Amino acid sequence: MGLRTRILNALGFKKEEPQQPAPRRLRRSYAGAVINRLSSDWITGSTSADAEIKNSLGKLRDRSRQLVRDNPHAANAVRVIRLNVVGSGMKLQAQVMNARGTKRATTINAMIERSWDHWCRVGNCELSGRHSFRDLEYLIAGAIPTSGEIFFRIHRKAVGKSKVKLSLEPIEGDQLDENYAGKLLSPDNEWRMGIEMTPEQRPVRYALYNRHPGDQWVTGNKTHAQTRHKLVPADDIIHLTGPLDRPLQSRGVPWFASVMSDLHQLSGYDEAATIRARSAASVMGFITSDAGEISEYDDVEGEQRITEFEPGKFHYLNSNEGITVPDLGSPDQQYDMFTRAKTRRFAAGMGISYQSCSKDFSETNYSSARLSLLEDRDHYKKMQQYMIEHFHLRVFREWLDLAVLGGELKLADYEVRPERYDSPMFMCRGYAWVDPLKEANAYALMEDRGYMTKAQICSQLGTDLEDNLQQISRERKMAEDLGVALHSEVEENIQEEEE
Repeated sequence: MGLRTRILNALGFKKEEPQQPAPRRLRRSYAGAVINRLSSDWITGSTSADAEIKNSLGKLRDRSRQLVRDNPHAANAVRVIRLNVVGSGMKLQAQVMNARGTKRATTINAMIERSWDHWCRVGNCELSGRHSFRDLEYLIAGAIPTSGEIFFRIHRKAVGKSKVKLSLEPIEGDQLDENYAGKLLSPDNEWRMGIEMTPEQRPVRYALYNRHPGDQWVTGNKTHAQTRHKLVPADDIIHLTGPLDRPLQSRGVPWFASVMSDLHQLSGYDEAATIRARSAASVMGFITSDAGEISEYDDVEGEQRITEFEPGKFHYLNSNEGITVPDLGSPDQQYDMFTRAKTRRFAAGMGISYQSCSKDFSETNYSSARLSLLEDRDHYKKMQQYMIEHFHLRVFREWLDLAVLGGELKLADYEVRPERYDSPMFMCRGYAWVDPLKEANAYALMEDRGYMTKAQICSQLGTDLEDNLQQISRERKMAEDLGVALHSEVEENIQEEEE
């Protein structure tokens, strides 16, 4: 910097330097987050799970139930889920070990299982006396996909012929008032969609209507007030929603939520195609006349022509009249393609295979069928595990405490060692395969190579190894007493003779 420049700067005549352009920022983002003319109609919001559910839950439940009532694909999907998750029921397998912990206490386990089976009968386990425990399992497997949730209220009183003071009351999700905002037990708590929650989001109470809000029946001369509530402690409620999609989600959402629009459109398309096919099969032609719309030989009422479509029927023509044969066309190849595409979308949204949902096996071979079955069964096993963890074990522990307290079970050390009895196993239904012979040979090979044990194979088939061995022992003893050779023994004798 020279002398002249320093003097000018000191006098305040500093020369302004040209501004440098701001460096260009390189924007990086996900393509799915870019807003342009192609994605401007994609409206989203950063809302919590409960905020998204609150205003939609009632309508989702109503539409899901309507689909199950009227749509064969929806009804079949729920039926498939029920049969594959529950089947003929989940059997209790008591796992009490002897005092030393070396083997199972057979006598105690048999006593617990007999008492449990008696309580599970119709009239003993459910408050109204109309359901068995397996019926309740069936209700759960159907209510979670259709309604998103189901509640059970625990009543500690005996019903029917049971001496155990325990009974369950099934409650639909509609009976929980998601708009309730009454008095709280603690100022730190909050009501979230009918459930009083602690700051840690633990349920404290449930605000239930006295009756189902959609029940319009009148008993005698009195109408039950639907606005009255009963606040039930959380210890007396079992709330089943299935595995939730988001953390801190208070209520369950029907599985039909993502597919009900497709299924509704499919029903409308199917109805329109059916009407079109019927019209094409019935209408042979239309008679036109220069004289106007009304013809002297037609039935007329209120200056409106009454026309009946009959297959193969034509009227005689008068002068100046012609005939037009409409080309309505019956459903073409697009009908089959459209229905298949929509049904595949529906099956994918429900988590079951297209073959199971549609009962269409025209394009199925052994490999594709086995792959579909394996994927489906992973889904069913997840539901089974959820039901066992959240329903069966909860009910069993309540039942075991009350059965011992009421004298139904004589367990001498239960008060001292309750954990000894708190290890039940619920055996879920087994699954047959597409080719049972191939699967049986595969199991035999895996057992021979040490990849699986007999117990694991029995578990895969929905049975218990100990029960099987006891049954085999009883059968062999019975056959020996009667002098009958079993098939397996005959084969062994033949092999010994050949050797």
